[in-house]
Parts: sequence; C-alpha cells; structure tokens
Amino acid sequence: MLFSVILAALLNNKVCKPLIMLIDPAFDDLIATIYQGPLEEEPWQDFLTVLCKMMNAVSVTLVLNQPSEKGRGVLRVVGGNLEGIARYQERLFAMDPFQSLRPGEVKSLMEMVPGDDWLDSELYKLCMKPAGLYDSLGVDILVPGEMNAGLRVARGENSPSFDKADRDLIYTLVPHLERALRFHVRLNKVESERALYAGAVESLSLATIILDENGRVLSCNRMAEHLIIREPDVRVEDGQLLLGDQATTKKLQRLINRILEHRAGDEPTVVEAMRVPRDGDFSDLGVIARPVPVTEWSEGKSVPTVAIFISDPEYGAEAPVAVIIQLFGFTPTEAQLSLLLADGLSLDEASAALGMSRNTARTHLRSIFSKTGVSRQTLLVRLILKSVAQLAD
Repeated sequence: MLFSVILAALLNNKVCKPLIMLIDPAFDDLIATIYQGPLEEEPWQDFLTVLCKMMNAVSVTLVLNQPSEKGRGVLRVVGGNLEGIARYQERLFAMDPFQSLRPGEVKSLMEMVPGDDWLDSELYKLCMKPAGLYDSLGVDILVPGEMNAGLRVARGENSPSFDKADRDLIYTLVPHLERALRFHVRLNKVESERALYAGAVESLSLATIILDENGRVLSCNRMAEHLIIREPDVRVEDGQLLLGDQATTKKLQRLINRILEHRAGDEPTVVEAMRVPRDGDFSDLGVIARPVPVTEWSEGKSVPTVAIFISDPEYGAEAPVAVIIQLFGFTPTEAQLSLLLADGLSLDEASAALGMSRNTARTHLRSIFSKTGVSRQTLLVRLILKSVAQLAD
C-alpha cells in the first residue's frame, strides 16, 4: 500500500519523472540497447528505433563524427529523408544551430532560432521539411580524448512540442551514451589494429590458425582457409587441426600441449617449431606454434590461446615491382630481375624468363649491386626477402 501511494505521488510530480524511469521496464530496455549498440552490425540501430518510438519522433540521429569541411562525417539515422541527409552532410551542416550547443546541454531548435527565421532557413526548406521534420531536440556528447558525438530527436509540425519530460529523458541518457561511445571507440581501435596486423601476416603468405584453451580451432585467416582447401596435409576435423600423417599430427598435439601447460603454469613464453614432410618435389611446410598474448584479466571460454603459423614455400610472398622500384631506385627491368632472383631462380633462368641475354642480365645485376650496396647475389636475395616490400602485397 505504501509503495502504491509513493508511486501515485511520483506520477503526479513531473520533477520526479527521472525516478520513474528507473523502475520502468521500457526504460531499462532502452538503456540495454545503448550498451548493445557497439556490438551491432549497424551500431545503435535498435537504440535509435526504440527511442524514436518512445519519443513519438519522426527521426532520430546519432552523430558519431560531425560533418565538416574535411568530410561528410558519420551519422546513424532512423527515419528522415536520404536526400535531405545527404544535403546536410555536404554543405547544410554549416547552418546547423546545434553547432553552438555546449556539451551536455539539451535544447530544441525552436529555443535557439526564432520560429519565422527557422521556417525561412535553407536548412529547414532543403533538409527538414522534405522529410516531414519541424523541430528537433539535441544534445552534444563530449567523450574526452575520444570523440565529439551528438543525439538529435526530430518531430513533425503537428507533433507535440518538446517538454521538460523529453529533456529529462535525454539528460538521463547522456552518461550512458558517453560510456557506450567510449566502448565503441576502443573496440574500433582494437579492430583496426587487428585488421592491420592480419593484413601484414597475409602479405607474408603466412597461414594463421588460432586455437582456444582446449586446443580446438577457433578461427583461420584467409591464407589458412586456402591452404586447407588445396593442401591434403592440412585438415580440420571435428575442431582439431591435423597435419600430415598420424605421427606428424601427434607431434603437433605435443607442441600444443606444451604451450597450454606453460600458459597454465604462468611460465615464460614458449615457442615450438616443426616441419610437415610432403611427398614428391614439394618443399616441407614450416610450422610455428606460440601462445597468444593475454592480459591480466583474460577470462571466459573460447579464448584465443595458441597461434599456429604455417608457411608454404611453394606459395611465397611476392613483393610488388612498383614498391621495389620506390625502395631501391631500380628501373622496372632491374626490379623484375631482383624479384626473380629472390624467388630462387639462377641468373641464367631469370634472364631467360625476361627474354634477355645473360650478358644483359649481368649488366642489370651490376647496376642493382651498385644501388643496394651489396656485392653478392645471396646478399641481394636476403635484402629483398627481408625488406618491407613484402608487406605491400
């Protein structure tokens, strides 16, 4: 009974509406969509959709990067008009009254611009009106050292004006959005670094297979997927990585087990290596197994634990001719010759492949030696293979 009396009093008191939000399941669901946002394929799609319905809005926009003279910015929009959004991103952003907002301040357009001036503005006529938008409630969110974001909720001309309850709701959402945006930025940084390093590994033609804490395959990079398809000595069966015959696979498993034991015992990093023999004239596969670095608070299941790197000499990395030219100042012919030599061809084989005489090839080789400062073909091969040109492929 006492709770019912208190709740009734709160419902009749607009000042206490933020307290009601704390016991409203719909509000809880809205907050959940904020924190789920960074993990969605289209970030914050659910949050924008739910907020749009909750506030009886025509359109809701989350500004992740403000449009400017340097670019169109990044806007996540539910509702609105695509043509109007494009116009705003291209040039109308410069007329946006919200540019004068202080971070954390919640205001509507009608508070910032006199009604007649707003209706005569180019921003309203070309961007808002075609989408059926009239007034907008906005807040800018400063995430220190990370980003400047913003939230805009727009209604049509026949919709109710924004009131204190609407503002209170936005004020309540701001600290949650700030935290979620911080998560979003940091996840993006991690993903960008991961993609960069993954691309570098693929440029070196290294197949990478990640195992979990139980030694089961968790993921494969593109090179590993191709290796599994074309190479019968590399297989994944029931989540287990199999290499060569039964004896070779058992050797691999012993390597993996040693890494897992060292990891469990918090011992120094251990790196294991082995070769996988192949029939015929094919070179052996080279295999390196090493633990995946962990942080102090790494927990959970299906955690990246062991990395398996496999090199196939038959599919070595090839440095682009253009990059070799830039690095060493070679002519195109010198670059092609140096790459053929680095690929294991003799000078006679390389000259034949390029359709030139051996004497001409030797002339080019002397020029290559002069430009690189090396005096032997073996040193040249080492220089090419260890250069950063491999990463440009």
